[in-house]
Order: sequence, then structure tokens, then C-alpha cells
Amino acid sequence: MKLEIDYSKKKVQSVFAIMMLLISFYCNAQLKGGHILGAMGLQSGTQAPEKTLSVYIPGYIYAASSLRDADGDKVGDPNLTMFITGVGANYVSDFKILGANYGASILLAGASNTIQGSYVDSKSDFAFTDMYIQPVQLGWHNKRADFVFSYQMYLPTGKYEVGGSNNSGLGMFMNEFSAGTTLYFNDKKTFHFSALAAYEINGKKKDTDIKTGDILSIEGGLGKTFYCMNAEKTAPKGIFNAGLIYYLQYKVSDDKIPVGNAFIIEPDKDRVGGLGAEVNYLHLGCMTSAGFRWIGEVNAVNRFQGNTFFITLAHVFSFKKK
Repeated sequence: MKLEIDYSKKKVQSVFAIMMLLISFYCNAQLKGGHILGAMGLQSGTQAPEKTLSVYIPGYIYAASSLRDADGDKVGDPNLTMFITGVGANYVSDFKILGANYGASILLAGASNTIQGSYVDSKSDFAFTDMYIQPVQLGWHNKRADFVFSYQMYLPTGKYEVGGSNNSGLGMFMNEFSAGTTLYFNDKKTFHFSALAAYEINGKKKDTDIKTGDILSIEGGLGKTFYCMNAEKTAPKGIFNAGLIYYLQYKVSDDKIPVGNAFIIEPDKDRVGGLGAEVNYLHLGCMTSAGFRWIGEVNAVNRFQGNTFFITLAHVFSFKKK
């Protein structure tokens, strides 16, 4: 009998602890989605050339410098840095759908200090995180504009436990649809502006009825392309791209966070903006590229505000007949 009482008491205490953790965690901020801000920048509305396979290694660093409340005021110094890296691939075929080239992408990555929301004490070791798959990617190319449309999903392959402080994933299946364009202001397509909008629809978190609200993200940039010529000035040896980039993210619908038979009353939906710069270079001789993005965040509400750094190394395999 004593064992049964002790067990029941421990079970009640455990449930109560989780409820208090959820209340303290989620009442002060909202849930994070899977979309990685800063992954797109200059020419975000442009698909890669057809019959190419790009293999890349991304390096994502997000340094949260402050925690902001519903009024955008600073309420904490998190000193939290999230890191993601892995290996990805993007293939664009010459197969046409509605006049667009069909492509697909995949990213296998690991993450440390995975941010679940605005929970300052949530830190985690580097581990395999949620998998990114883009089974549908369509790209159109016109004289003065490019267009893209895609569907991507995030699979909950990373470790997740409700209330856990060592989670490497978000514990939910995520669907996302995106569409965008790159506009060119001259015939040589060297001066351009881009915008890519992505709408994320999230499922329930593992073993819970907790559901992250829908999220809208917009990314792009204004840039200039330069062709680096060879010594004879007869052909380009590389392509250099540089310019200003931005991103915006808004929580569109409320999170669903049940405690007992009721839902937690939440603050205003979170949002954030960011402005920064990007430089990237493609060496045509070896078809290898390197890129760097930095974005400083502004006007954050109910979330962290900080700086995003994105470094990408890639090699492009072309299957076109020379």
C-alpha cells in the first residue's frame, strides 16, 4: 500500500512539475517553428540552372542577445547561441511541369542549443535534428523575372521530450509552402530584387496536444552581380554577388497549449524583422561556391532578438552537354 501511495504521489508531483514548466515556458513566449530564417537571401526567388546537382554544407549560427516581451521591451539576457550544420543536396532537372523545371532538395543536419521558444534555460548538446525534405520545387525563368514555388516538410527525427532541456528537435511534423520571385532591373540581370514567402503549418508535438500556430516568413534581398573576367578578359572566371538582405516572420495563428481541459492564455503573437548583408562567390573553373550572410534583428515581440550568421560551401555538378 505504501509503495502504491508513494508511486501515486510521485506521479502527481511529476505531472504538476510539467504543468508548471509549461506555464512558465509558454506563457512568457510562443512556440518556435522549423523555418530557419536567413537560409535564403539574394535571388531567393530564383531556382538553380537545370540539370545541376548542388551539394552543400551549411553553417547556421543564431546568437540571441535579448529576450523581448509583448511591448518589444527587453526583459532578459539569454546568452544563448544556436548552431546547425550538416549536408544537403538540391537537384534541378530538365523535366517540365506547367512550363517550370522540376527540382527537389534534402538536408540532413545536427543542432545544438535548439530553440523551442523563448526559454532561456533550454540548452542542448549537438545531436541529429529534424530532417528537411523538399519533394516539389518548380522554377520559371523569364527575361526580367524568375519565379519559384515549392512544398517542403520537416520530419520530427530529432530527439524531443515535452519539457525536456536537451531536445535536438521540435517534436512535430511541419508542412510548408513557399512562392517567390526575383526581379531584374537590366537586360544583363546583374541588378536584382527578390522576395520569397513561406507559410508553415505545424502538427501537434509528440505525445501531447500542444500545437504551434501557423507561421509566415518572408526573405529576400537587393543585390548586384559582378562577373570576374580572366586575364585575357575573354570570359568570366567567377561570379560575385553582393547586396542587402532582409527577413520578416509573423505568427499567424495562436499556439494551442492545453493544461487540463483549458488552454493557456497567450500573449500577442510573436514577430521579428531583420536587415543585413550577403556576399557570395562562384568559381566557374571548379564550380565551387562560398557564401556569407549576416542579419541583425529588430522589432522582436515575444521572442528572442539577436544576430543570424549563415555560411554556405557548395559544389555544383552540371550534367549539361558541353
